[in-house]
Amino acid sequence: MKSHILHIKQGRVIDPANGMDEVKDIFVTNGKITSNLHEAPDMEINASGLWVVPGLIDMHVHLRDPGQLHKETLQSGAAAAAAGGFATVCCMPNTSPVIDNVATINYIRATASKITVLPIGSISVGLEGKEISPMREMKEAGICAISDDGKTLADSVLFKEAMRQAKELDLPILVHCEEEVEIIERDISLARQTGAKLHICHVSTARGVELIRAAQKAGLDVTAEAAPHHFTLTQDDHERDPNFKMSPPLRTAADRAAIIEGLRDGTIGVIATDHAPHSEAEKAVDYELAPNGIIGLETALAIAYTELVCVHKILTPSELIKKFTVNPAEILGLDTGHLGVGAAANITIINPNEAYAINKNTFKSLSRNTPFHGREVVGQVVCTIANGKIV
Repeated sequence: MKSHILHIKQGRVIDPANGMDEVKDIFVTNGKITSNLHEAPDMEINASGLWVVPGLIDMHVHLRDPGQLHKETLQSGAAAAAAGGFATVCCMPNTSPVIDNVATINYIRATASKITVLPIGSISVGLEGKEISPMREMKEAGICAISDDGKTLADSVLFKEAMRQAKELDLPILVHCEEEVEIIERDISLARQTGAKLHICHVSTARGVELIRAAQKAGLDVTAEAAPHHFTLTQDDHERDPNFKMSPPLRTAADRAAIIEGLRDGTIGVIATDHAPHSEAEKAVDYELAPNGIIGLETALAIAYTELVCVHKILTPSELIKKFTVNPAEILGLDTGHLGVGAAANITIINPNEAYAINKNTFKSLSRNTPFHGREVVGQVVCTIANGKIV
């Protein structure tokens, strides 16, 4: 059987997991990264002047499928992810039905296409905060983590037991801290008692960053993510536009500065989108009535590169890519996020010099609820390869 070979030529290969940042060739044979070229390639990509990096990973998306297909489907969400350079995304459990059972997990894994979509199981059955979901069954079916999404588990005794079970199964717990300071304090305390792996989603306040930094210095297994809107925008930007309404909300300039510092010093190790599609009709209402959430899969890389590397100059290209690849892979226990020989060929190719205005009307997502329409950015994804296939 003839091998299928792809040759990516003379790109700037940025592979933080392997300490690599140099111009070289990458070879892919039958979906795996190989060390050299043994046969004539079936396809060549000239990557001169471009970055070649591990396929990006987004560990926090809402794909709305099953249940709310007018907002997004697994197929449209995967297409949006691929357009944004993501080869792997992890979808939150606030679907209908909730991701708290094997049948829904199997549906997601069988329906998703183009890229790898990993379900996140709910901590409690139905996201109701009353009964712990069957974690072992869900893990065997393919979940990568557990979360009760935006419905913070109020019962501390129940949550402590959930943490104990998650620790036993080596499942990270992703917590959405809308009431940020109080919940982060409580959840860090429970993580200290149980030894659970705790990941704080979409950090948005200076005090939240301080609490996470202190927990890490104390040796706790606590990690955190920031979304592009929270290190780019502030509460003064929205002018009551529903496309600037999300949870947690935009904060002060001081909070934004603290998040940027947390990204710089490594307290916040992950950049994730919190991609949350809503239809135009749902957002075309008064600000108070509009649902929370914005989309981000197709803008995250450019926003982050522009703001953190080009404008603020707080991250190097390698440090930026690490927050999109190595760090989320390590938190989730995934054997991806790197370009080592033998790895599945998840690769993103980026033009770091292409400047353009973000245009929501070109998005692959079914939804258009972005605060970044018209914003000038630098950095364009030109090719995404997932499991050896150009998607």
